[in-house]
Amino acid sequence: MTQTSDNVTWLTQEAYDKLKGELEYLTGPARTEIARKIEAAREEGDLKENAGYHAAKEEQGKQEARVRQLEQLLRTAEVGAAPPDDGVVEPGMVVTVSFADDDDDTLTFLMASREYASETIDTYSPQSPLGQAVNGKKAGDRAEYELPNGGVAKVKIVEAKPYVAG
Repeated sequence: MTQTSDNVTWLTQEAYDKLKGELEYLTGPARTEIARKIEAAREEGDLKENAGYHAAKEEQGKQEARVRQLEQLLRTAEVGAAPPDDGVVEPGMVVTVSFADDDDDTLTFLMASREYASETIDTYSPQSPLGQAVNGKKAGDRAEYELPNGGVAKVKIVEAKPYVAG
């Protein structure tokens, strides 16, 4: 999980190891592969009209931007434990909310930064409107936040449990 506080990013050991592994891949095998693609495209001739060369250079730029992002994130990281199982909504928690007064209309999500997005559970940033509204609240508490269309959504916190990867 990640939680940003000023210039510090709090990470579980698992999250730190995952991001460190991604950085090692991008600065090792991925860099070698993109250099090969650029060289192969360069050998095809005229660079002005070489779509393969331009695509490889663009991919290289995106890769290097991610490397810089990861380096910054890991440089400011503090590795710690997952949040306590105290029912308080905070980054690293799986949160279930119900909408308005309909206890059957629920949403369960992981409150974490986008670096921790998962295919198995929706992830909402603590900086998102919903994340900001429920952060620090407990089961039974109510919150509201503004929708993109200007409306207001009202939610009730049903449950908040620490995220367990798996």
